[in-house]
Amino acid sequence: MAYLKDPEAIYRQSFEVIRSEADLSSLPKECQGIALRLMHASGMTDLVCDLRIDPALPNKTREALEHGSRIIADCEMVRAGLIKRNLPEKVEIICTLNDAATREIARSAHITRSAAAVGLWRPYLDNSIIVIGNAPTALFALLDLMDAVSSKPSAIIAMPVGFVGAVEAKAELAANPRGVAYATLLGRRGGSAMAAAAFNAITAEHVQ
Repeated sequence: MAYLKDPEAIYRQSFEVIRSEADLSSLPKECQGIALRLMHASGMTDLVCDLRIDPALPNKTREALEHGSRIIADCEMVRAGLIKRNLPEKVEIICTLNDAATREIARSAHITRSAAAVGLWRPYLDNSIIVIGNAPTALFALLDLMDAVSSKPSAIIAMPVGFVGAVEAKAELAANPRGVAYATLLGRRGGSAMAAAAFNAITAEHVQ
């Protein structure tokens, strides 16, 4: 079969198609690179109308990384999707979803493991970078935690996917981000690949 094989040509043509189909004019310049990466990761060029990105997010994220802040991922797929070579040395990526304590909290409280895992984020929350790509309950639990404690993350990238709670959780973040720079995709769409892509779009520019 005849098909394009050159990786650089594939990459170049992909972004040419995205730019020809997507109107980024409604987004601040600081946010357009994130939007492009999300479209590249998902194959959906109609995301712009549902994107909500604080223009301060890229700088807040980079500043936090430069100061050695932790990254907290809601699931292993998000953690695996973060490009490590773009990060400063010794930056820690935390995922508590599979901790034994998470399972016990979820069982005893009758909540999802994703929500239970957020309860273990409290010691790491201050000035962290949160990346959520899986469960809406993780985002709900994060917002509850932020309402309950004085410490707050530096940045939140939240793109949980689903038919129950995803719309509501992301709408709440967009309506009241609790003073934290954020990015989200309204509606049902999202997922770990998209959350990681948004983060990677920011950190790619961090490479020296």
